Parts: sequence; C-alpha cells; structure tokens
Amino acid sequence: MRITIDHRTRYAFSEPQLRLVQALRLSPDDTNDQTIVSWRIDVDCDARLREARDGLGNKLTMLYADGPLESIEISVQGEVLTAGADGFVHGTAEPLPPAFYLRETERTRAGEALSAFVLAAVGEGGTAGIDAAVRAMHDRFTMAEDSHDPLRDAEAAFSDDRATGRELAQMLVAGLRSARVPARYVSGYRQAQSERCSPHGWVEAHLPDLGWMGIDPSVGARIDERYVRVAVGLDAGDATPVAGSRLGPGEEELDVALRVAVVGGNA
Repeated sequence: MRITIDHRTRYAFSEPQLRLVQALRLSPDDTNDQTIVSWRIDVDCDARLREARDGLGNKLTMLYADGPLESIEISVQGEVLTAGADGFVHGTAEPLPPAFYLRETERTRAGEALSAFVLAAVGEGGTAGIDAAVRAMHDRFTMAEDSHDPLRDAEAAFSDDRATGRELAQMLVAGLRSARVPARYVSGYRQAQSERCSPHGWVEAHLPDLGWMGIDPSVGARIDERYVRVAVGLDAGDATPVAGSRLGPGEEELDVALRVAVVGGNA
C-alpha cells in the first residue's frame, strides 16, 4: 500500500517566546514492512534542525529556534510503501533487549483491576492470548475522541468506561507487562475512513521465537498495511511526536492538522 501523509503542528503563543527547543519524533524508519519513498520536515521560521537517534532507536530531530517567536508551524510531508505481515514487524532498530519493555513507568502502573483483566484475557499466552487481550480491551471501553489534553495514566484510565485510542494503547501496555509480556507503546499514523485524523498510538507485544507483534486496541485487532510506524517507547511520553520546552511567558495554543491517504485509493 502506498500511503501519503501531511501532518502540520502549529503552536501560537500569547506572548513572544525567546527560545524554543523541540524534540521531534516524526520520521519513520525503513523496515522489512515499510519503505520510506520520501519524507521531509519543514519549519516556518529560522530554525536549526539536528538529526540523531534516541536511546530506544527512534529517529530524532532536534529543533532549535531563537525568538522573538509569536508562533511556529512544523510540517511533515511524506510517502511510505507498506506491506502486511500478519501484524508482526521485522527489521526494526532494536538497541535494547525485549526484557527492557517489562519496565513499569508512572504512566503504565496497571493496578490490581487492570492487571487482573488483562491476565484473564491472555490466559496461557502466545499469539492467541495476545489477540484475546486486544479484543477484550477494545470491547471494554467506549471510544472517546482524541484531544490535546494530557493522557491519563493506565490505572486512572481503566477506572472509566470511556478512553481515547492512545489511552487504550497505554493501558494495554501496562496490562501486558503485568502478565510478564514485554510490551511497548508505538506512535505513528493509520489510514482510516476519514482523510482528517489524529496521530495514532498502538502496541507491540513481544513473543519468544516470533518477535514483535503490532496490535491496536482501538480496533481490537492486529495492525496491517494501513499503519505507518514512527516511534516506540515505554509509554506514550517516550514516543510523543513533538515535545520540548520554551523560554518565555504566557500561554500556548496547539493546533494539529493531519491527512493520511492511500495513493490511488479512497482515504
């Protein structure tokens, strides 16, 4: 599948900022399952961009901009070829062993109720257990619309009956780890029925002798060729597309516009 992405992030500030430093996890890698045909990041002001990789193997672009800045827009445009592999991902950058992704963070503390829920679904494990867990998580919640508000941690989100797609992913990560399954949060893009959508989050779970399997609790199934994988993390914070700091007073307003489409097909 040939997928095009147009992703624009704009910050407007109530007072001019003296300096901005942003960590951009916006660039996908070539893997056995996706090939980057073209990809570019543009900024609408005078800024320095420095390419690197973080400790998890993600492509990282550091952005430095000096003020005064009343606003900044970061735009990403790209085209990616994807292929389905029954949910499994191959050829990814793996600087850390799977056991690293058993670590608990503040955002992925499962609590007793979430742990028991996922453990009951996983059962004896294997691919069938992971498939059962992602279906159970999907069926447990009513989907809430994604927003720019901070995500609730896994335990707090599980106490509600509504959750965003990214909260579902973070809850499933927490629950799988409590069942001793290495799991990580994945950020990227998913081609959906609507051309306008939000950056997406899902989960990869590691199975011995099989590797990492991508699963999406927002749809209750494994990932397929509609997904473009960008970054991974212990939780959503590690894989945030745009994060950083600013030097200056006042408030900021965030606006995100995203279009994900299939070349030669319907979005």
